[in-house]
Amino acid sequence: MPVPSLLAVFAHPDDESLTAGGTLARHAAGARTAVVTATWASDTPRAAELADALHILGADKPRLLGYADSRVPRSAPGRPRLCDAPLDEAVGGLVAHIRDFRPEIVVTHDAYGGLTGHEDHVHTHRVTLLAVHAAGLERLYPDAGEPWQPSALYLSTHPHSAVREWGGHLAPAGKALRTVPDDRVTATVDVTPWLDRKIAAVLAHRTEVRRGAAPGLIAALPEAERGRLLGTEWYVRHELVATAGTGTELLP
Repeated sequence: MPVPSLLAVFAHPDDESLTAGGTLARHAAGARTAVVTATWASDTPRAAELADALHILGADKPRLLGYADSRVPRSAPGRPRLCDAPLDEAVGGLVAHIRDFRPEIVVTHDAYGGLTGHEDHVHTHRVTLLAVHAAGLERLYPDAGEPWQPSALYLSTHPHSAVREWGGHLAPAGKALRTVPDDRVTATVDVTPWLDRKIAAVLAHRTEVRRGAAPGLIAALPEAERGRLLGTEWYVRHELVATAGTGTELLP
């Protein structure tokens, strides 16, 4: 069965590699794969690092909405923070990318915004849900391109059982972990065949490595521990329209 095209939508440069790097590499080996990043301007070092990471994963060049990171105003000088931008504007911008790329699958943050619940992650989740539904409706955002309805939407998540691996690393930083019951997970993806690419993509975010953010945490770990943390990715399928086509499973 052909691998379906995939568009991932994440809040910050590095989210795509940490959260879904293995899935992106897997899809990119056999299908069109791209990433929309909600924050940071295209002329910043982090945008350049994002391009390096996507090249490693085999995905297309970055697509940026260009809003400011809510905690780093200099990330997009002169632009509003993502969470402060007019919702209709943000949704319309993402609709344009969906209609241009025409993916069968869209992947984004879950409703918690992942383990840490960062406010930009949560808002990106909301914007993506609205945009995926709006993209297929011809009377919404008529100037954003021809309508296109993705067939599947997957929310990147972590089950409660993942706390055994991640909790010990994030607890010292005072991070409260936001996980879902294991039975809510609808796709568990073993990404160990693509782990080398995923880790290389994470480490390509050199700014975050240097400042000791999550890529820095990964950089400091021994190889075996990296595999335990990053070798599995989890998703919850969010049902869209009853007429969705076939061939849209995350694991065909």
